[in-house]
Amino acid sequence: MSTTATLTIDGQAYEFPLIKGTENERAIDIKTLRSSTNGIITIDPGYKNTGSCESAITFLDGENGILRYRGYTIEELAEKADFLEVAYLLIFGELPNEETLKKFHNDIKKESVVDEEIKKIIHAFPKSAHPMGVISSLTSTLTAFNPSSVDVSSDEAIYNSIVRILGKFPVLVAWTMRKRQGLPLDYGDNSLGYVENILKMMFKRPDEEYVMNKKVVDALDKLLILHADHEQNCSTSTVRMVGSSHAGLFVSLSAGISALWGPLHGGANQAVIEMLEGIRADGGDTKKYMAKAKDKNDPFRLMGFGHRVYKNFDPRAKIIKKSADEVLGDLGVVDPVLDVAKGLEKEALEDPYFVDRKLYPNVDFYSGIIYRALGIPTEMFTVMFALGRLPGWIAQWREMRLRKEPIGRPRQVYIGANKRDFVPIEER
Repeated sequence: MSTTATLTIDGQAYEFPLIKGTENERAIDIKTLRSSTNGIITIDPGYKNTGSCESAITFLDGENGILRYRGYTIEELAEKADFLEVAYLLIFGELPNEETLKKFHNDIKKESVVDEEIKKIIHAFPKSAHPMGVISSLTSTLTAFNPSSVDVSSDEAIYNSIVRILGKFPVLVAWTMRKRQGLPLDYGDNSLGYVENILKMMFKRPDEEYVMNKKVVDALDKLLILHADHEQNCSTSTVRMVGSSHAGLFVSLSAGISALWGPLHGGANQAVIEMLEGIRADGGDTKKYMAKAKDKNDPFRLMGFGHRVYKNFDPRAKIIKKSADEVLGDLGVVDPVLDVAKGLEKEALEDPYFVDRKLYPNVDFYSGIIYRALGIPTEMFTVMFALGRLPGWIAQWREMRLRKEPIGRPRQVYIGANKRDFVPIEER
C-alpha cells in the first residue's frame, strides 16, 4: 500500500505523506503544500474533507453507526458507567478505579461554591435573556474570578482547573434556570452523586422536599454520557481553535458554548420541541406533516430525524429511546405534544420513504422529549447539551495544549476587487 499521495499541478508532480489512524482512517498530510508549491492551498468550505488535528479521544464512524470514547463503545459506557466516570475517561484517557473516582468527585465538590458576586451578575440579566447567552457569559466571567492562566506543563494546575469548572458549571446551569423561573439561587447537596445533585439544584423548591426519582437520574445520566463528546464538531473545533491561541480554559469553553447555541448544532433539540408544538397547534395530524416532509416543494423541515454525520441509525438514539419510554411511563406524563412525538416516531419507523433513506429519529429527538417530560424549559435544552458536552470540550482543549498544536490560522482564496486607486470623497 502506498505511503504517499501524488498531486500534479501544471505538469509538476508533488508527493505528500499519507497518515493512517488506529482505526485505518487515512489522510493526506499537506502541511508543506503551500511552501512546496509556491503558494497553492486547498479549499474546503465547512472542512468536510479536512482533518484539523490528530486526536486520541473519540472515534466516530457515521457510515456504520459507531461511536467510541477512548476505545469504549457508547453502548457499553451508557449501560455500565456513570457520567463522572465517562468524564474522567474522556479527559484523562483511562477509566478511573474506585479510589481515583472518589477523589475526583470529592475534589469537584470542593470547587462547587461559586463566588457570591456572580449572583449579582445573574440578577443583572433580564428574565427574557436566553439561557445560552447567560451561561456563555457566566462561564467567561469565571475567568475574572480565576485570572491566572493555566500552566499546561503542570499536571496539578490543569487538574485543578478541570475540577473547578466541573464543580461550578452545574451550579451556573441550575442558577440560570432558576433565575428565569423566579426561584432562589441555592446550592445542592454534596452528599449526593454528581447527576443527583444537578437535579436537586435545578428542581428543589423552597416550600417542599425534593424526592429523587431513580429513573429520572438514570435517564439524565445517560443523556449526559451520550452528549459528552462527538469528535471535531463545530463547538469542539471552536474550543480547540480558541485554545490554540493559548486562551484559558474557561474562555475557550465559553466560545464553545456560543458555537453550540446555533440551531444547526446544539439548538436542534429545542427546534424539535418547537416543531412538535407547531404540529400540535395545527391539529396534531402527524400523517399530514410526514407528507409535507416528503414533499420537496414544501418548506417544512422535519427536525430530529436523520443526522449530518450518521448515515445509519444514530447509535445514541437507540440507547436513549429506551430511557425516554421508561421516563414517560414512570412519570405518567400527559402531554399532547409528546403524543405528537410518539406519532411521528411511529410513522418514521414504518414509512418506507424514511426507512429507505435511513431518516430515523436521532438523539436530539429523544433528548427533547425527555427534557420536556422532566419539566426542563425548552430554552434550557441546549444548556443541558452544554452540561453534557463539558468533559469532551475539556478533554479536547487539554489534548490540544499538551500536543502543543500551532495556533489555528486557516487560509482563504480571495475573490474581491483587484488593486484600485483611492477616489477622494468629492469625486465619488
